[in-house]
Amino acid sequence: MAYEVTATKKRPQTFDELIGQEFVVTTLKNSIMAGRIAHAYLFSGPRGVGKTSAARILARALNCRKGPTDKPCGQCPSCQEISRGNSLDVIEIDGASNTSVNDVRAIKDEVLFAPNASRYKIYIIDEVHMLSHSAFNALLKTIEEPPPYIVFIFATTEVHKIPATVRSRCQQYTFRLIAADLTKEMLRRVIDDLGLDAEDQALFWISKEATGSLRDAYTLLDQVISFSDKEITLDKIREKLGVVGIDQINKIGEIVISGDKRELIEYTEQLLNTGISVEQFVIDLTEYFRSLLFIKCGIRKESLLSFPAEAFSGEIIEFFSTNQLETALEFFLTLHRNLKFSLNQRFELELTMQRIMDLKALITPAEVVQEIRKIKAEIDSSSEVGSVSERERTDSPLPDSPLPHSPLPDSPLPDNLSPDSPSPDNLLQDLSGAVRKEKPALSTSIEKVDSWSLQGEVLTLKFRAEDRFSGEHVGNERETILKFAGSILSSSAPTRLKIVFMEPKAPKKAKYEQAAMVKNIFRGEIIKGE
Repeated sequence: MAYEVTATKKRPQTFDELIGQEFVVTTLKNSIMAGRIAHAYLFSGPRGVGKTSAARILARALNCRKGPTDKPCGQCPSCQEISRGNSLDVIEIDGASNTSVNDVRAIKDEVLFAPNASRYKIYIIDEVHMLSHSAFNALLKTIEEPPPYIVFIFATTEVHKIPATVRSRCQQYTFRLIAADLTKEMLRRVIDDLGLDAEDQALFWISKEATGSLRDAYTLLDQVISFSDKEITLDKIREKLGVVGIDQINKIGEIVISGDKRELIEYTEQLLNTGISVEQFVIDLTEYFRSLLFIKCGIRKESLLSFPAEAFSGEIIEFFSTNQLETALEFFLTLHRNLKFSLNQRFELELTMQRIMDLKALITPAEVVQEIRKIKAEIDSSSEVGSVSERERTDSPLPDSPLPHSPLPDSPLPDNLSPDSPSPDNLLQDLSGAVRKEKPALSTSIEKVDSWSLQGEVLTLKFRAEDRFSGEHVGNERETILKFAGSILSSSAPTRLKIVFMEPKAPKKAKYEQAAMVKNIFRGEIIKGE
């Protein structure tokens, strides 16, 4: 008997054998048993998850001699012909090679003829998204109102490329990726049927590499069986396929911890010389640091990790923080994107490995903020000590100074201010702050005051000439100003307000201005000026 690949040998023959697609299976079985047969179905999803197999099972269920039934017998001539692919009433068309409108017109002519020996005439069009726009338009009317014996089953991996007018005329079923645990279980069944031995880690690696596609897992398993003799181990897979093992990547992490850049570059070179491609090496490192990040977050589910949690070095897990692992993961993701356009992939890898060595010195924003707060606290404590010593020096008697006493040039303190009254600078700030809650606009005008003085009961506020609008605004609010100024000055509360506008200083006349004016009038020339 000719050799048959595992993917073909293990192709599902009934709905119950279609694993990982419970929603699709349940809905199709219920619709068949209820007699609610649609005239068009659209199966969409990733490659290798059972779309074409489900289409063939549905065709057998509809044309089985005991049907329509959700459990086709597989023994009647109709079921056997469909399984072999030579049924005259189940036509499989490759959409990738029959894309023209003429191919669709041929289908429109054929649907006019009744099935030869079956209940339904079924068209299975795989990769239907490859049809041209004109072909879809030619098929619209046929899909919408086909003869009662016609059923269309479309399968595609890119449902977004199918026109909405076609999708709206079909019952849509979305197929999902198959979980790694379920894929591993199916691989174990194949290994047991063949009488071979296989490590769990080896089957787990195959399941992860398949990325949810059972067909890809079966294909990879056939390749692994070919070079593994009768025992499949992860070491053999690493050796033959050029895969980096967990022990080797753990050593890379330990070298990073040690901080030896020379050893890291030499060890990377040693691994690449064994035949491992740079791209595969980067993928393995990316998955490793991703798994470390998950473990650091308390996630130990095997399906989410690239290796079992026990295989990762405890020293590495404890050493790196989550922020450092996130940074490392970002480095390798960026490297993987850049490899396609790199002048030399190995140079890019070596540069990234050097950056990984600096992870130990990485400071997170939270740590920076914490350090700033610590320094600020130290500065505040030292300033408090300094201010206390300053007060102590002020309270002590001062020696007589031989220097003459000179009054302050601007805004001298009046004699009638009490020692507790605010200083000239503070009064305006206190007054503006007090007024802001009640009249924000007035507070803004107070900030324009250039200087102030208090003579007896008269509070004088001086404004510059360019601030006349603010001065007039303050003058119109005399009662408010006097009320808040009285609360601030307490015992020296003023009862009158005086607004003064300072005249702008006259600009200095330019030297030789008169001589220049005479020169311009008589259009002369200055020969000598003194």
